[in-house]
Amino acid sequence: MRLPKPPRQLRVIGFDDAPFVRRRGARVDLAGVVCRGTRFEGLLWGRTRKDGWQATERVIEMLRGSKYLPQVHLVLLDGIAFGGLNVVDLPRLSEAIERPCVAVMRRLPDLVAMERAIRTLSRPELRLERLRRAGPIHRRGVFVFQVCGMDPDVTHQALLRLTDTGNVPEALRLAHLIASAVRDGESRGRA
Repeated sequence: MRLPKPPRQLRVIGFDDAPFVRRRGARVDLAGVVCRGTRFEGLLWGRTRKDGWQATERVIEMLRGSKYLPQVHLVLLDGIAFGGLNVVDLPRLSEAIERPCVAVMRRLPDLVAMERAIRTLSRPELRLERLRRAGPIHRRGVFVFQVCGMDPDVTHQALLRLTDTGNVPEALRLAHLIASAVRDGESRGRA
């Protein structure tokens, strides 16, 4: 899928998890915020499990079951995992929904610490394989990301178009604020 060129707006959906109980297997709420450019247009809500295996399938189900998928040019994830280390299979997600998918990070991850944490969970080799399959971590300007289905330089240009200030696209910023407000009664934390 080609991205529309300016001045046409990109329509994206950004997914983030809500604050969750630190117990393995606990329910984790997921917010998916649809934006046209940086303007809010819609919301999806779903669930997965802390340190589980179904984050990829849950996002696919949420998108396929919605009216938004045909309109969306790009899918953004707040990081490569939800609910701790419920790692998203980025190539599988991109292939299943036929859209580019981008895992956006606020900073370069500590991969050694991630691997150490993954080794305490079930089937660590499969989780590590999902991390590897997501591809290299790119740093372009203020953005740190992994991408499947699109060139990293084109991804950088798209992220610039989707961000008001800072290094977080508006759809992810809003998903974070909404998820934390629904869970805790008010928005909190850095978006």
